[in-house]
Amino acid sequence: MSLRAWGLLLVLSGAVFLEGIDVAMLAVAVPTVRADLGLTTATAAWVMSAYVLGYAGFTLLGGRAADLLGRRRMFLGWLTVFLLFSGLGALADDGPTLVLARFATGVAAAFMTPAALSVITTSYPEGPQRDRALLVFAGVAGGGFSLGLVTGGLLTQFGWRWVFIAPVLFAAVLLAAAVRLVPKDDLVPKDERSPVPRRGGFDLAGALAAAGTMLLLAYGVIRLEHGLDGWALTLAVFAAGAALAAVFVRVERRAAVPLVRLGLLRTPSVLRADLGALLFVGAFFGFQFVATLYLQELRGWSSLHTALALLVMGVDAVLAPTVTPRLVARYGNAKVVLGGFLAALAAYVLFLPVGPDWSYAAMFPTLLLTGLAFSLAYGPLTIAGTDGVAEDEQGLAGGLLTTATQFGSAIGIAAVTAVYGLAGGGLTGFRAALAVPVAMAAAGALVAAAALRERAGAAAREEVPV
Repeated sequence: MSLRAWGLLLVLSGAVFLEGIDVAMLAVAVPTVRADLGLTTATAAWVMSAYVLGYAGFTLLGGRAADLLGRRRMFLGWLTVFLLFSGLGALADDGPTLVLARFATGVAAAFMTPAALSVITTSYPEGPQRDRALLVFAGVAGGGFSLGLVTGGLLTQFGWRWVFIAPVLFAAVLLAAAVRLVPKDDLVPKDERSPVPRRGGFDLAGALAAAGTMLLLAYGVIRLEHGLDGWALTLAVFAAGAALAAVFVRVERRAAVPLVRLGLLRTPSVLRADLGALLFVGAFFGFQFVATLYLQELRGWSSLHTALALLVMGVDAVLAPTVTPRLVARYGNAKVVLGGFLAALAAYVLFLPVGPDWSYAAMFPTLLLTGLAFSLAYGPLTIAGTDGVAEDEQGLAGGLLTTATQFGSAIGIAAVTAVYGLAGGGLTGFRAALAVPVAMAAAGALVAAAALRERAGAAAREEVPV
């Protein structure tokens, strides 16, 4: 790739790194924020949940907006919003202001991340060059979360507001570079794109129905963390989300220019990639949450000590852009994804007999395998989720994939929290909660194996002489 192409990739990867490090740093800083501002337990929980709600609620709409309204415009505009509301978080002196800032930052990420992904898939030619770009993008995303844990622990020592100030400074640098490097949408040759027809205007009803559906479903998933408490309200939220989803499908079928072409939602390769991403990310974040609780609550480790212990999981930031492309080129995308799921399954199973005084050496194989699994599965799943999709729907495909990962992380954390509580907490609760990432990794391995079998069958049919 040219120097300018690498520069563009660094800017776009920097945006997803910003999103990952922002979430991870705050996860470490929340106890300090709570103590300093005198927040209740419920408000402190909403400081984290508001971001997830905004992100998961608007990602599908954000992905399609990049296709319809311009990828460059969406990326630059919402990166600016991300910067502004991170600044508001740094200035917040009460819980409601901080929750509002986190919700708005999540909405900004919901529009910014799919736009960045669709800029990659439309700026780099399909094949090895695009695959390498996507693997770098995915590796940097994982690295942002891993490094964010350590960075958050360090910055919190100087004051929790630095956890918000640092993303502002980083976003400002990214924005200045992006203005110069992100191509205008009309630079794509006309014979290489399929313009979206503008007749009928913007599908406002579909946009409102999509956002409402995602918000309700995301809120329902967040409520799962409460276990059996308030189960009637949780079921009502899910029922309302399902009803609004039916309204959304009806609106899209009747719209002259639908927000979402429903046929893409029925594409087997896209569905498998999105389901695989949901299961993989859900297992990963569920395990990371359990491991953090184990080290801090049961073992009494500090947040910084815990972050340093988990840093080895960030090995994917090195392996994803260097080793994974070679594996994909040699063995194919489907085999590498399956290998990633099997590595994750082995990692979580190895942690099942966790004891009250395990040494770090006993934990190390699981942590290393977890990072290896991320480097093998996440990038190739990103490739699979956008491969073969028409250019005018790349934003939508990216939005679907990002929606799946956000719901996966929310489901994984909510499920392990609920199981931990139902099992009575303590070491017994940790061991019971570990069954969640094990089950999700096993289910993901089955999905990956099915995709591999279908691909092998298709290859065999192509070899049969006519």
